[in-house]
Amino acid sequence: MKETQIRIFLILCLCSFLSFLQAQPERWQQHIKYVIDVKMNVVNNQFSGTEKIEYINNSPDTLNAIFMHLYWNAFQPGSEMDIRSREMGKIVHTMRNGEEELDWDPRVKDRISKLLPSEIGYDSVEYIKVNGAEQRIIYHETIVEVKLQKPILPHTKTPVEVAFKAQVPIQIRRSGRDNAEGIRYSMSQWYPKVVEYDYQGWNANPYIAREFYGVWGDYDVKISIDKNYVVAATGLLQNPNQIGYGYAAAGTKIIDNNSSENTWYFKGENIHDFVWAADPQYKHISKKVRPDLTIHVFYKAGDAKTDSSWNNLLWSAEKVLPYIEKRFGKYQYPQYSFIQGGDGGMEYAMATLIKSYSLGTAFHEWLHSWYQHMLGTNESLFPWMDEGFTSYAESEVSAYYYDSCVQHSPYLSEQYKKQIALNTEVQNQKLPLHHSDSYNGYFALVRSGLEEPMSTHSDHYNTNYAYGYAAYAKGPVFMNQLRYIVSDSILNKILLKYYADWKFKHPNANDFIRVAEKVSGLALQWYKEYWVYTTKTIDYAIGDIDVENGNTFITIKRLGKMPMPIDVLITYKDGSKELYYIPLSLMYGAKPAENNIKRIVNEEWKWTHPSYKFKIDKNISAIKSIEIDPSQRMADINRSNNKLIIPD
Repeated sequence: MKETQIRIFLILCLCSFLSFLQAQPERWQQHIKYVIDVKMNVVNNQFSGTEKIEYINNSPDTLNAIFMHLYWNAFQPGSEMDIRSREMGKIVHTMRNGEEELDWDPRVKDRISKLLPSEIGYDSVEYIKVNGAEQRIIYHETIVEVKLQKPILPHTKTPVEVAFKAQVPIQIRRSGRDNAEGIRYSMSQWYPKVVEYDYQGWNANPYIAREFYGVWGDYDVKISIDKNYVVAATGLLQNPNQIGYGYAAAGTKIIDNNSSENTWYFKGENIHDFVWAADPQYKHISKKVRPDLTIHVFYKAGDAKTDSSWNNLLWSAEKVLPYIEKRFGKYQYPQYSFIQGGDGGMEYAMATLIKSYSLGTAFHEWLHSWYQHMLGTNESLFPWMDEGFTSYAESEVSAYYYDSCVQHSPYLSEQYKKQIALNTEVQNQKLPLHHSDSYNGYFALVRSGLEEPMSTHSDHYNTNYAYGYAAYAKGPVFMNQLRYIVSDSILNKILLKYYADWKFKHPNANDFIRVAEKVSGLALQWYKEYWVYTTKTIDYAIGDIDVENGNTFITIKRLGKMPMPIDVLITYKDGSKELYYIPLSLMYGAKPAENNIKRIVNEEWKWTHPSYKFKIDKNISAIKSIEIDPSQRMADINRSNNKLIIPD
């Protein structure tokens, strides 16, 4: 080949390679289609079912096995969940109020070890067929491994058939029957569910206590149950005229086939889980809040106060929805259902189980639709992104509700509204606004000595205490502290861009940080590394104050191991104020000004240096006070050394 031909050939190869790179998807992910048919026996609390699955392998990998979750096998004496809970019960820790407490989940404790055969839960697979051929299976308690006779090739579709039997456990954790509020069936994690396979491989996490991660797909589900029961579920009901119970359009005749059962038929698209609940006394209310979205509420019938409370939930959800979508992105599904059931509050696709009326819990679980069911982070690996981002959003939405909505509710008493107004006024005096509980929880975690890095797998924390405060306290502090680093207005843009870029794509921690960097124009990997992968803390203090030639020189000391950018507010005796902003060298930039206070941007603080000295062009006699981080969004573990009052 001549030299000129070689050059042309190499150029063509390079162009082809660059074109190939540009054409690559952002990140492949699997897809699945379920057709599930189950028949429930309400006398013995058992059911049988079949699944017809289309598994779509979008990965570049050849799969020699499939893994499936069988969650309810955890509810048997001697299970991993049972033993883990009882081992946690041997640990004693001190709560924020100073009282000592056993570390186990109070809902679980040692209850599994005491279950009778009629009270346990189980998932029993009768067979699993792939391409029509029965496969060899290996049980690993809550995981079943399917050894494939023929591998599943990349970019192929494979039919899978499953026949299974199950028994509904007594309500212990999330799933079960006959919960404390008397709901007959809370049916979560109830079907053999294919494990998510992603860029890290199979995520075959045994069911120890938490959390969940699933394959997005389409669900076609039929549930046959005693006709006295009302069923609430994920997805859209396909046969309301046959079922009734308030689903059918007004004036529509309900068909009565004289059967002892009803078959409820639901469909849900682009979701990664399916929940249902059933009770003979469910009351159903709903409202079409916009042409493409209906909100449902199912609760156990009670007195007038019960009706008023649950109606207020429906009313409140409609009122806060525009604010939620403005801040965090559009809700993508055609319905959402608040369903009384379960053991607290737990999010599922298009629905939540919530054991009793609680507006804060309801908002929290609904907001999981954004930070779990539309973004789909692996909450086993990143619980602080799932629970933390959701808790941050819950605080923001709750503040909006109590500031702007609650006084207009037709379902609340005037006395209650006055009390809420008083509580809101007190809450708004706290800093940082709306998030003080998260900061106090994080500070308690630091003081406890039990803190572990937030990169710890959900199931592998040494204590429930450390997991809970890492996910639900340090997680939301991550977000509110990011507001401090990049500014309020920029964080709002980051969250909308994160949603737009990563919905339905299973983002990880680095994906979020890269969005934050692109939107803010700041380097932020340091923030993720310190806050997520270490337990290093923030502690800054006002140091020496020197006067030279009429100028004042202030020294700020870094006592903690985590570096941060610093805001220093100088308040003068004449009432004027100046904000001295000190960027961190690792940021390679500065946040925009956040208010009308005069701001002086200083040279960056090199992260290796334990102290920083800057000049004020006024004599110390003019200064009333000096304060580090007046917004208190920085999680400084010792704020007693953050403010200095200059004596007259």
